[in-house]
Parts: sequence; C-alpha cells; structure tokens
Amino acid sequence: MTSARLSGSNATPSAHIKLLDDRRFRALLSDEDWGRLPLATWRRFSKRVADGESVVYVGVVDEISFSEIGWWIAQAAKLIGGPLPIGRDTGVPMIVTVTEDGTTGGQTWTRVCARKRGFPHVIHSAKRFAGPTGLEEYVGFGVSMALRTAVEDQTLIFRSAGYGLQLGRLWIPLPRWLTPGDLTVTHRDLGNSAFRFTLDVIHPRYGALIHQSATFREAVS
Repeated sequence: MTSARLSGSNATPSAHIKLLDDRRFRALLSDEDWGRLPLATWRRFSKRVADGESVVYVGVVDEISFSEIGWWIAQAAKLIGGPLPIGRDTGVPMIVTVTEDGTTGGQTWTRVCARKRGFPHVIHSAKRFAGPTGLEEYVGFGVSMALRTAVEDQTLIFRSAGYGLQLGRLWIPLPRWLTPGDLTVTHRDLGNSAFRFTLDVIHPRYGALIHQSATFREAVS
C-alpha cells in the first residue's frame, strides 16, 4: 500500500507533518495479543498525524465476490451511504484516506474503489474510539456498528459486535433482521511493506454474502 501524508496546506508532506504516537488501537488489545502482531503492523496502527491531516493509501482489488442476496444487500445499502462494495471488478485501484478528527478524537475514512466502467464507488465512514467495545464505525443516517478487535495468526481482525442507530444522544440497537450479518475486516502483513485487507460479510441464515480483498504497499516516506 502506498502511503502519503496530506495537509491542509500545499507544503511537502514529508517536510511538514509530524507523526504522533497513537495508542488508541493498542488500547483495544491485551498485551499478549498486541505482542503477537508483526512489527510493521504495530507501526501502521501506532502512527498518527495531527488533527485535520490525512494519510492516503493506494492498493489494488484482488478479489471480489457476492452471493445473489449479498449483491442486493450491497445495492440497498446505498440508501445509507453505500458502506459495502457494489462492483465486481478486480485489478482496479482502491484508495483509502484516513483523516484525524479533532472534534471526536476519532478518524474519518474515505474509501474510493475504481470501476472499469462508470464512476468510482466512494464510501465515507467515521471511526470513534467509544462504546462498549472501545471502537465504533458510523456510516450514514446515524447507522453505526460496534467493532471487537482481536489477533489471530499474526493478523489484526475487526469483527462487528452489533449495529445501532444514533438519534441525538440516544443509541438504539438494530434488530438482526435489519442488518447484513456478521462483518469481519482483517489486516495481514505480507512483508516488504505490503499487507492485505479483506472484508467478509456472513449472514447467519444465508451464509457468505460478500468477500473483498485488496493488496497494498506502503512507500517509504
């Protein structure tokens, strides 16, 4: 995954931005689990830029698959901002921008996935280090998802732990029949500055609905 740091000014990123020590993801894991992660993963999830500045990653989509039901769920999810993949193209660029949000102490994420025909698909979301699991992701129209963090086979894993709707200060849990199923995101280091991102959505009744994987490489800044 290629990495570049962007600022609100036009200054050269490497000459302008100071990296800060980030313990927010570290706090979600036990010492034992954190110790099982490769050093490169430690560095990626301990790297933080100043509020309002961004880190940009560029990769390529390796795999994407949908069940018939999964494809329709992904299309329907566009009504709340399109938080799930919607295209079937592989070999296309995927760009992720992570911006520090000083207001909430979290991060805003923008994912852009190119398509061979038509406009790219854009997903906006916000991560907040809050809630019962310590990490929540918000998509659109107040819909959010709690995430549990774990380490398996030196891979960092985020699993959904319930969906909800934010109405002002009130958070209302969504019934399972209104959710796409269990979502799992993994971050696996491949060595040589490369890592693989995967997303899987599995429904308890309908099985595997969506699978996407992309390989990224980090540039030395």
